[in-house]
Amino acid sequence: MFRASLSSCIRTLVKTHPWLVPWLVGGTLAASALACAAQAQPQPLPPAGPLAATRPSFAQAIAAAWQRSIEATQSQGQQRQAQADQAVAGSWLAASPALQASQRQGRGSAAAGQRETELGVALPMWHIGARAAAGQAAQAELEWAQAAESAARLRIAAQVRETLGQLTGLESEHRLAVLQSQLLKRLAEDVDRRVRAGDLAPADAMATRAEWLASQAQEAEVQQRMRGQQAQWQLLTGMAISAEPEQPQTASRVDLDENHPELQLAARAVERAQRKLSLAQAQRGDNPELGLHLRQERSGQGMPTQSSVGVSLRLPFGTDTHAQPRIAAARTEVDLALTQQQRIRDRLAAELELARAQLHAAETQAQLETQRATLLRERAGHIDKAFKAGESPLPELLRALAAAAQAEASSERQQAHLRLAQARLQQAQGLLP
Repeated sequence: MFRASLSSCIRTLVKTHPWLVPWLVGGTLAASALACAAQAQPQPLPPAGPLAATRPSFAQAIAAAWQRSIEATQSQGQQRQAQADQAVAGSWLAASPALQASQRQGRGSAAAGQRETELGVALPMWHIGARAAAGQAAQAELEWAQAAESAARLRIAAQVRETLGQLTGLESEHRLAVLQSQLLKRLAEDVDRRVRAGDLAPADAMATRAEWLASQAQEAEVQQRMRGQQAQWQLLTGMAISAEPEQPQTASRVDLDENHPELQLAARAVERAQRKLSLAQAQRGDNPELGLHLRQERSGQGMPTQSSVGVSLRLPFGTDTHAQPRIAAARTEVDLALTQQQRIRDRLAAELELARAQLHAAETQAQLETQRATLLRERAGHIDKAFKAGESPLPELLRALAAAAQAEASSERQQAHLRLAQARLQQAQGLLP
């Protein structure tokens, strides 16, 4: 019953004041924005046209941007390299084996018929504990590569969040500009009819049409900026249309979460550096070699051939001095990784605190701008009634409409800033869809 009465009232207003249709739409949008601002979880304006059903999700946009990024190719290469290191560490040989072959033959009458042939293979062996250290280092390298992929995905998500936030804000601003242009067009047509009827002066029609032309120019400017942002979006994601806005999430912890991708990457970097140091300490010099030899010799012409099998072991010694530079470099890498881990933790904590402060400020500003837009819209409605009754001049109505339109645009921009502030907070928390 209430809905039927409300629908009847709206139809009556549309028939008697057709130029108020855009303002009714704007009022509905602003009321929705005010309710969202009060809950500190504003939702974006619904997309115009049939695109609402075909827009990709925010997660799909991040996946598309990741597939197009250089970081994805780099991450795949790093993981393949780590897997290759694991295969090397799983081998029983420290390096590739080598084949050895030699032959000696006597010269002169005294050595006539003497010949010696030897075939052998050299097998590089691991130092004691080096194979286990190499396996641990390869595993740490693989875990670091996986953490680097997660951190790179988070950086790509930051680009998607920033680009999408600016694009959705411009789309909303463009819709408001279109509504304002339609409003002034209908007002200009109404003033033209009243001029022809002799109720208003021709100068009023000129002023109204000038305001309409100005609104068209404003609409074209916003559309140009929106198309530029759409080009950046398509370059980033490969998608022709923008994605659905990201839904606000609430982190389970107030402080910085240890599962933050960048913190995980820093921890894996420390682990990798420590494993490299352990490997350098375990493998101080050249690898020992185990040799297997097969020798065949003949002492002279007509003498029988003798065969023998030999085993040799090559043990390098005195290599600690030569290994010190490599060990010192590994220690330096550990110290740098620890220092960088602390710096990253401090930076992320500061970014999280800043994002919270910016979100609080954006919520306050969005609520104030919405209230201001509501007041100026109601004021424009009262002045319009006075203008219809002949109690208010046209210039005052035009000024009221312009002020209301500017307030609506400012409110919508602030709503876009609020959504972007929420996205930045989720970025600072390390959240991914």
